Amino acid sequence: MRVLLAGGTGFLGSALTRRLLSRGHQVSLLSRRPSTPTAAPPVFHWDPERGEFDGNALTGTDAVVNLAGESLAGRRWTEARKRALVESRVGATRFLVQRMAERSARPSALVSATAVGIYGNRGEEVLTEESPPGAGFLADLCRAWEEASLPARDLGLRVVAARFGIVLDSRGGALASLLPLFRAGLGGALGNGKQWMSWVSLPDLAAVLEMALEREDASGVWNVVSPAPVRNRDFARTLGRILKRPAILPAPAFALRLVLGEMADEALLSSACVAPKRLTSLGYRFAFEDLDRALRSALRA
Repeated sequence: MRVLLAGGTGFLGSALTRRLLSRGHQVSLLSRRPSTPTAAPPVFHWDPERGEFDGNALTGTDAVVNLAGESLAGRRWTEARKRALVESRVGATRFLVQRMAERSARPSALVSATAVGIYGNRGEEVLTEESPPGAGFLADLCRAWEEASLPARDLGLRVVAARFGIVLDSRGGALASLLPLFRAGLGGALGNGKQWMSWVSLPDLAAVLEMALEREDASGVWNVVSPAPVRNRDFARTLGRILKRPAILPAPAFALRLVLGEMADEALLSSACVAPKRLTSLGYRFAFEDLDRALRSALRA
């Protein structure tokens, strides 16, 4: 297949690019910084905020994967930051679908990222693709993100909304941000540590996205998570054990809220026990169901 990746230059997109190329697919990327004509894979220019798009990116394209979006972590969700997060996800997705609508020859499929944050803080409830969205900024953002991709169905595209859990890789995402603390022996549970964390290994995420591209009989919402979610305190203990460092210093909820505000409650202290019901029904077999093995692979330990 000829696959176009939006947001393909990050650690998720890079992993997917490597997998697709190794499996014989052709890959091109969308970026604000286009490449030279001889670069591999080729990079086409787009800038959704400025309405800029190189239409050559869609020529001959069979499918599009949309991974665009600024990181949710790192700083407080001020009103300005919230607008940037919405624009980089909802606005970019809407812009991409509009560019496809302008063409007579279109891709056959759109696989668009979203997140299990759509479920909000749900305590002990087991969540499947049929579970309703939760409340809060993150849930509202994910719901709007998914809705922005839906007009592609009216264009005749097969659409998959891939709800990512916490992606485990030492080169990016939540794990990369935790490693300095844990390696220094300063890691531990967040809050009371009872909240459920739904995670997925980077190799499984890339494999699931490839399956979403190839399975012409599959569409709709997919929970892209391991079938073995863990409580935050168990995640901390496992990571500390692998790194051979103590993981006994909890980060009190009040301190997290003081530093990060709303983001602390919605991204760090909320509980989402998510099941990959759709992937199971499609017969997907996870390479990493066990957290210890997944972390050791991510850390090359």
